[in-house]
Amino acid sequence: MNKHFLLNALAGLALLTGSTLALAEGSHKDEALKHAQAAVESVGKGDAKGVAEHAGAAKEHAAAAQKQTPSAHYEAAVKSLDGAVEHGKMGHADIAGKSAEEAVTHLKAAP
Repeated sequence: MNKHFLLNALAGLALLTGSTLALAEGSHKDEALKHAQAAVESVGKGDAKGVAEHAGAAKEHAAAAQKQTPSAHYEAAVKSLDGAVEHGKMGHADIAGKSAEEAVTHLKAAP
């Protein structure tokens, strides 16, 4: 009887751990998307600095999601976010915004 309880407890723990990992993965994607969309919204305000800041935060989460679930879409999103940060820091809000929009598209398509 104790043997079955232990096996069931271990199985439950394995399921819980797997669910936690899946939740963490989803949250990196969700956070990346949230910040990338905020970067796009900053363009409407003419806030190049805001684009760069949100794109930088989005890049961190997209890179973490890429480590958890490698995907060409995460890789492309990170590259687009690099461009958004670079152009945002130079004050080019429109160009930075286009890069952020590309990132949003890739993040939505990512697993």
